[in-house]
Amino acid sequence: MKTILADKAGFCFGVSRAMKLAEEQIASGKRPLYSYGPMIHNEEVVNDLARRGVQVTDLAQALAGRDAQVADGSTQEPVKKGSGTMLIRSHGVTRAELEQLKDAGYEIVDGTCPFVSKIHRYVEEYSRQGYQIVIIGDPAHAEVKGICGWVAEGSPVVIRTPKEAEALSLSKDCKVCVVSQTTFNLNKFQEIIEIISQKGYYIKVCETICAATRERQEAAQVLAREVDAMIVIGGKDSSNTRKLYEICAGICPDSFLIQTKDDLDPADFHSFDCVGITAGASTPNNIIEEVQNHVRKF
Repeated sequence: MKTILADKAGFCFGVSRAMKLAEEQIASGKRPLYSYGPMIHNEEVVNDLARRGVQVTDLAQALAGRDAQVADGSTQEPVKKGSGTMLIRSHGVTRAELEQLKDAGYEIVDGTCPFVSKIHRYVEEYSRQGYQIVIIGDPAHAEVKGICGWVAEGSPVVIRTPKEAEALSLSKDCKVCVVSQTTFNLNKFQEIIEIISQKGYYIKVCETICAATRERQEAAQVLAREVDAMIVIGGKDSSNTRKLYEICAGICPDSFLIQTKDDLDPADFHSFDCVGITAGASTPNNIIEEVQNHVRKF
């Protein structure tokens, strides 16, 4: 079977940078070594890191010294409060979390994506200037939670859908600064901005959807129009992967969201001649290659 890989797929700059920092810390032999939440939204990668000594923890565990958990739920060595190195993943954390970890005595290795850090600076600066901060994104996502924690004055508003944008009600003389989760769907972002713009507020829009996200979404759109079926590879908890799948499924009904080649059933592909493949920003090249080689045998 013919397969075509999207022009842009797999690890983005921010994830590559965070993973490089993790690899450097593993190679240094530093122990104990923790990641504040899973380094990336990919169970295969997180479990591999765990086998090599990177324990996943959260704030409560880090400050209280509780047991750490790996992605498959098994318990590792107990977290020793204030002892060891703490890796901050590319999604970033709130200012308060960062300060608490430092105060607890951890050595911080900050893998926050520079594009996410830029959003932190935006919301801090503009909130101090009296702007109402509006964040377009998923309120449950780690990146958005982190962004909220850098607002210096007032409380941010998080909007995920056009319907929520229509319901936004602020004073008419309000100054609004709008930022976005870096992995948000570009078309939905533009739709929400249009709705907010019609409300008559003074608006400062900070373009914070990262170039890698735009490029992956645009490449997936192009490819989905040219093939019989699309395969989207990524972690089940990966926001950008889900958005890629939504884009592909909207164009190519025969789209499949998987984590590894083992999630594929050859019977689903018997009527296709050409399959397109794309992958989220948390998907390493080796998994992409495995899937592509596997599908060619169908």
